[in-house]
Amino acid sequence: MNAEARIDDHHELPPPINTDLLRMGSEGLADYAKRSQELKAILAQLADIGDETTARIAIRLQCQLDDFEPSVTLIGQVKAGKTSLINAMAATPNLLPADVNPWTSVVTSLHMSPVADPADNSALFQFFDEDEWNRLLLKGGRIGELASRAGADDELRQLREQVEQMREKSRARLGRRFELLLGQEHDYGYFDQDLIERYVCLGEDLDEGEAPRDSQGRFADITKSADLYFARPEIPTRLCIRDTPGVNDTFMMREQITIRAIRDSRLCVVILSAHQALSSVDMALIRLISNIRSRDVIIFVNRIDELSDPAKQVPEIESSIRKTLQKHEAPSDLQIIFGSAYWANKALSGSVDSLAGESAEALINWAEQQLPNMPEADGPTEMIWALSGLPALFTALADRIANGTAQEALDKVARNAINLANGLNAANQAAMSKLDGWDGKLINTEVVAGKLDELAAQSVNTLESTMNDLVSGFQTRIDRSHRSFLDRATASLIAHLENFGEEAVWKYDPTGLRLLLRSSYLVFGTRTQSAAQKVFEAAANDLREIYSNTFSGLGSSFHVEAPSAPQAPPPIFLGQTIALDLQSGWWKSWWQRRRGYQAFASNFHKMIMEETDPIVNELKVKQAVAVGAEASSVLKEFLADQREILMRAVDHAGAEPDELKKMFGVQTRSDRQSVIDSALKTLNLHLA
Repeated sequence: MNAEARIDDHHELPPPINTDLLRMGSEGLADYAKRSQELKAILAQLADIGDETTARIAIRLQCQLDDFEPSVTLIGQVKAGKTSLINAMAATPNLLPADVNPWTSVVTSLHMSPVADPADNSALFQFFDEDEWNRLLLKGGRIGELASRAGADDELRQLREQVEQMREKSRARLGRRFELLLGQEHDYGYFDQDLIERYVCLGEDLDEGEAPRDSQGRFADITKSADLYFARPEIPTRLCIRDTPGVNDTFMMREQITIRAIRDSRLCVVILSAHQALSSVDMALIRLISNIRSRDVIIFVNRIDELSDPAKQVPEIESSIRKTLQKHEAPSDLQIIFGSAYWANKALSGSVDSLAGESAEALINWAEQQLPNMPEADGPTEMIWALSGLPALFTALADRIANGTAQEALDKVARNAINLANGLNAANQAAMSKLDGWDGKLINTEVVAGKLDELAAQSVNTLESTMNDLVSGFQTRIDRSHRSFLDRATASLIAHLENFGEEAVWKYDPTGLRLLLRSSYLVFGTRTQSAAQKVFEAAANDLREIYSNTFSGLGSSFHVEAPSAPQAPPPIFLGQTIALDLQSGWWKSWWQRRRGYQAFASNFHKMIMEETDPIVNELKVKQAVAVGAEASSVLKEFLADQREILMRAVDHAGAEPDELKKMFGVQTRSDRQSVIDSALKTLNLHLA
């Protein structure tokens, strides 16, 4: 970290006038917060009656609940008002500057916490590393690589000139520190709009000889991500709202960054403008939407405040959007919400009386249609907030979080807590039998440890072998689909040349390839999750057997909870732009450089192979292997935890009475057993 960048001055943000509006729509997250507190209370009770090992595991599980932070990534059209919407969602109307254009390639993440934290109102800015910057400088980004493969020398030269201009502009701003900053980060103990603009927004170019200033856009060219942390007690749980730079820039750097940002979130909100709706021009957006589960995508149509008759126009816009999605093989059943970030920010800032004339008329028109089906508002501010669509958006997000990642987080901790309580139960039974003077068979620690080691080795080996087989089969199917696509596309090209000659520009839609790859990947994801769950369940059953053989009197209800197998992440990378998507002047330029049927065919096959190879390899190597690696990691963590819990119970069984009394203090056997029984009852009800 750059030491000089740490600034501890605390600059207070002007508080939004009505942050309580955020409570409207986020009620669905309150259930997670309540259940999380219940689980933490149970873990605290288990820690109190256990030893240091129990307490350490319990505290770790409590921290998992505290650290849970669902994230929502927003992508959108140019001029759709995405930044204004994000400001409204965070109840900070003017935090991210919405009137500065263009934005850089920065992913800005707003981390909101329901409780005050020492890190509140802090900011972290990370810069591109040297490899990422060199890829842009030396190759011109994704477009440069494509142009180089196609032999588009003129386009490549223009790209390199633009890159050189970008580099010189950065040098003018940063001077000799330019190269030193790559790969570094700046950490601040505060943030405000001026600081954010310094790292996130492009500023004016410096005139020749003009000295660099510590002002807007100084670090923007090399900033990769911005993370802002602040408290929002009106939202029941932590929440991250991630603003992406878009998907259509000259070098396609933003597309790559946006794809990575979406992959880090389970939820995606697509922001459209009521004036633009969704058209074939937005193919980059449509491709991304197509590769995310429909339940994990929400479309928010912004700027209805600029419509002349929203009550009439909104149904027409929605119909148009659904037709476009269906036409391009994207999910047509996505939830679509209409609203206005402009109205929302006016409500937040308490300035509803200053609505522009046409916007006020649109609001009245929309209200006449919406109010009969809406709950009664406490006042005009709450009514405008409701009409802005923000509560509906928060409700949709809260529903998906509560029934998705939040439920998974709670279930994971509950399963671990059950296993911790069961281990305590076994330890308590063994210890109390010892204190009662029982003199039965001694437990052989080495034998138990050996059985656990054998189980771990066998389970991990079975899982990894199964995963390797599934990955291998998936890779074979992917390669077959890839070859088939290339053969069909090349055959189509030859047929076009034979029928129309070399003057008529040929086009070929790569949607078929994406559908084949996505279908194969989804089947692979289902199979790997099912296979992993079987191994997890078998390991849990074997652990129960070891418990039963080690301790007597555990009863038929005693069990070990298996962890849940992880889901395969969505194949977002399939949305990446490739050469065949660029059906424009660029493609015509490539076409005009070819002469002769054989040259067309061989050049095309080679270029599209090189273009699609990264997508195919991302699926069959990186993502497929990562799925198996994550399952293996979950299994190993589960087995390690259970080994620690079981061996601690064995230690209790082998301890001398005086040691046991010291371990358990003044607590009685019945007190401990009562806590364990109550915890297990509550935890099992939670999972039921």
